[in-house]
Amino acid sequence: MFSPRLIALATHVLAEARARKLKIATAESCTGGLVSGLLTEISGSSDVFERGFVTYTNLAKRELLGVSGDMIADYGEVSEPVARAMAEGALTFSRADISVSITGVAGPKGGSALKPVGHVHMAAARRGRNIIHELHEFGPLERGDVRLAAVEAALNLIQRHF
Repeated sequence: MFSPRLIALATHVLAEARARKLKIATAESCTGGLVSGLLTEISGSSDVFERGFVTYTNLAKRELLGVSGDMIADYGEVSEPVARAMAEGALTFSRADISVSITGVAGPKGGSALKPVGHVHMAAARRGRNIIHELHEFGPLERGDVRLAAVEAALNLIQRHF
């Protein structure tokens, strides 16, 4: 299902988390659970992967992750503040030590001048540390390509919090 390169990256992330005795949670919007799916594609991931939240709608972001409705109204669901709040919420509502969140415009519809297709915010949170945010502009790729690029970037972001 996933490329050998993504499988190798996920295997490495899981091994590093395992070595540090860290549990991982995900909070995904535009990727629809692909990060969780990739991590759980690896046999033995259950000792590291704690849970995944697929919060595709704004209501789900509010109900499952505690993202403020006012924040979504003020900044939009595809924004740095919302990505940060999603990562923080994934830690709050799980037993994980580290989380990653993704919210973006996968396309082909939904883009705008300010937030074009391929515009993806992500954040990683680790208990006791500052949240790391990244903005990626993957460009007008096909929907699946934007989503897979976001998955790879999210795994790389997790590694920055080890």
